[in-house]
Amino acid sequence: MAKLYFNYSSMNAGKSTVLLQAAYNYKERGMTVLLLIAALDDRAGKGKIASRIGLAAEADIFGAKDDVFEHVRATHETKNLDALFVDEAQFLTDEQVWQLAKIADELRIPVMCFGLRTDFQGKLFPGSAALLAISDSLKEIKTICWCGRKATMVARLDGEGQIVDEGDQVVIGGNETYVPLCRNHWSQKQLG
Repeated sequence: MAKLYFNYSSMNAGKSTVLLQAAYNYKERGMTVLLLIAALDDRAGKGKIASRIGLAAEADIFGAKDDVFEHVRATHETKNLDALFVDEAQFLTDEQVWQLAKIADELRIPVMCFGLRTDFQGKLFPGSAALLAISDSLKEIKTICWCGRKATMVARLDGEGQIVDEGDQVVIGGNETYVPLCRNHWSQKQLG
C-alpha cells in the first residue's frame, strides 16, 4: 500500500540530498520516479533540485495554483510511475497536500515529501501543517545548532548578518540568508 511520507527539518539538514539519494536508488533498480519542486525555489535554476554537496536532478515544477494530482495522473499514464518525490514541500497548499494523499491512495504511488517544518518566526508553513496533519509517516531529518544541540528552528539574516524577526514568510535563500539554530539560541537570537 502506497503512503504519504513527510521528511522535515530545519535548514541545512540535507533534505534535498536524502531526496536525491532515494530517487537514485529507485532509478538504479529500473523504477520510474517523478521529481517535483516548488516554482518559488529557483536557487539552482528553474526545475532543478540541488543539494549543498553537489548532487542535482531535473524536476517538474509546481505553483500554488497547479493541480498536482492531475499532473501526476497524466504523467503516470505515460510513464507508469513507481514513486513521487516532492522537494520544498512547505510551499504546497493545503489542497495540494490532499491531492498528494489522493495520489498515494488512489493511484497507489508512494509520495515522499521533503521540506521545512517552520519558518523564521517559528510558525508552520501551510504545506507543512497539512503534511504533519495527514501524512502516513513523519520523519525528522536532524541538523545541529552552532552549540551542538539539535537545531529545530531557522533564523533569517539581513544583509549585515543580523537576525530579523519580521517580514514575508517566504524569502528564498541559502546559507547567506538562513541559519539553523536550537530553540534556545533562536529565542535568544544568538548566532554563536
